[in-house]
Amino acid sequence: MATAERMVVIVTGGTGLVGQAIQTVIKQNSSSNEKWIFLSSKDADLKSATETRAVFEKYKPTHVIHLAAMVGGLYRNMKYNCDFLRFNQLINDSVLETCKQLNVKKVVSCLSTCIFPDKTPYPIDETMIHNGPPHHSNFGYSMAKRMIDVMNQAYHEQYGCNFTSVIPTNVYGPHDNFNLEDGHVLPGLIHKVYTAKKNGTDFTVWGTGRPLRQFVYSLDLAKLIIWVLREYDEISPIILSVDEDDEVSIKEAGEMVVEAFDFKGKVVYDTSKADGQFKKTASNAKMRKYLPDFQFTPIQEGIKETVNWFIENYDTARK
Repeated sequence: MATAERMVVIVTGGTGLVGQAIQTVIKQNSSSNEKWIFLSSKDADLKSATETRAVFEKYKPTHVIHLAAMVGGLYRNMKYNCDFLRFNQLINDSVLETCKQLNVKKVVSCLSTCIFPDKTPYPIDETMIHNGPPHHSNFGYSMAKRMIDVMNQAYHEQYGCNFTSVIPTNVYGPHDNFNLEDGHVLPGLIHKVYTAKKNGTDFTVWGTGRPLRQFVYSLDLAKLIIWVLREYDEISPIILSVDEDDEVSIKEAGEMVVEAFDFKGKVVYDTSKADGQFKKTASNAKMRKYLPDFQFTPIQEGIKETVNWFIENYDTARK
């Protein structure tokens, strides 16, 4: 009986939030028939087609999980929409074209629910990506990410490439970016409560706290992305998200962070700050069709684990 060909997987953006989670899951469920390489920005500037080609030729991947991107929270997106558009388009073009040239068997790219139209019925699903413009606050990032779906379809149609994508909802967990200006909402809340408790000051939430989000724990997402790499055979994207009933408000998420820290101080809402998109409720019906019994980490548990990680790794965490 012939042995299966060894899978060599490159993970771009391999040291970020999701890349670190995939590393953790792979260590727990390692396979001798798989070799995993986790790239960081130190290995290559993926905006450069030449550097991308060089690092891919070095490792000769059969499969790629493409996570690398210029990312940031609401306020950074609003300030640098052009940079988010240009840099992410360059990264995506370099990675996908290199994969085509080197006959990579499968690529799984990571998108975001912000790619969906701003004006849309809910819940959103995979068929609705291109039905209208995204929210203006991060249209640069959103359109660059949305184009990956277009590129996947085009590469498949013209060259037969097996390029697909996943669309996670708001990801959080250990190794996140806890920077107050550039990070996403949940790590920002965690850093703020940490600082408020340490200094004996108020905990200030930007905005009204009313917007709704579906938060997915990074280790859960890692397991799902690995499943997509190994098992999912469609070119069209798949939303990876907790159920619609698990959607919470920013206010509720903040209260869970307060509880995880046992913070006793005052909570203030700075309504002079923008709320961003009010909701982007996503349907995970397609994922549930494949994985009806997948169990997500309860958000209180995931927040507690993330808070504990942040406290233990405060000196080295991105902030």
